[in-house]
Amino acid sequence: MKNEFNSEELLRRVTETKVSTGNERVRSITKRVVTDLFKTIEDFQVKPEEFWAAVQWLSRLGASGQAGLITAGLGFDRLLDILEDEADKRAGMASGTPRAIEGPLYIAGAPKSFYEARLDNGKMPGQLVVMEGVIRDTDGNPLSGALIDVWHANENGHYSHFDPSQEEYNLRRQITADQQGRYRFRSILPPGYAIPPNSPTAELFELLGRHGNRPAHIHFLISAAGRRALTTQVNIPGDTYIDDDFAFATRDGLVVTLETGASPAGYESLGIDGPFTRIRFDFKLQEAVNGEDAKHLGRYERAAG
Repeated sequence: MKNEFNSEELLRRVTETKVSTGNERVRSITKRVVTDLFKTIEDFQVKPEEFWAAVQWLSRLGASGQAGLITAGLGFDRLLDILEDEADKRAGMASGTPRAIEGPLYIAGAPKSFYEARLDNGKMPGQLVVMEGVIRDTDGNPLSGALIDVWHANENGHYSHFDPSQEEYNLRRQITADQQGRYRFRSILPPGYAIPPNSPTAELFELLGRHGNRPAHIHFLISAAGRRALTTQVNIPGDTYIDDDFAFATRDGLVVTLETGASPAGYESLGIDGPFTRIRFDFKLQEAVNGEDAKHLGRYERAAG
């Protein structure tokens, strides 16, 4: 009887190989994942209809484009940041601005500008805000010519490129810092938002008894010569979910201060002629370990090499 197995024999057949081709790291990780799934199926006595319902859900998840959303909601994105932070501490690297998850909605190729930019088109409802500051190294020195990608949701909690009602690259810009490392941009203060209803992600979180809300935030991808690229986001204070983020992305050092009633003097080039809300925030970039970690790339671009 060469082709009749118990579960242990089947697992050994699935995970072991007699050849040396392929990738050893991929083989090792796959063996661990498959072993854990076999054990889960056995321990919970998963029925065939439950297994195939899960496979169907995974298929719908992939078709929906929400794989990057579910990884954040199940804590994987924050886990990767935690492990990177711990590796930096072990290596004795000076800490910069805290990392925060990229999320699934970054789009490369945003319109470029020098020093300042308008993210909004001037027609959007919402609280007018200017965010400004300096990009620095970990010693506090300004980084001339740093690149800052910034993006956030509109007043309905939706992102351009994923929301057909918005203009291309609405609320998305890439800013080159000036010689003093300074940047500033005008926009509206974004709201928090929830995961799409009636979606594979919403189905799972309903079964888990968890909400799918994110607090208001603004995303950044920042790089400079000789510095490790930083993916992060700042949070808007006062949001109901700031300490209960569906994606676990809030960092204590990334909650900004809102200065209301700021004077428009000096901000005329951004089309501001009355009081507005100001956010001042400096970012600090770590020293690059190698050329790869200095590249200005989103996570999917970086994974693609």
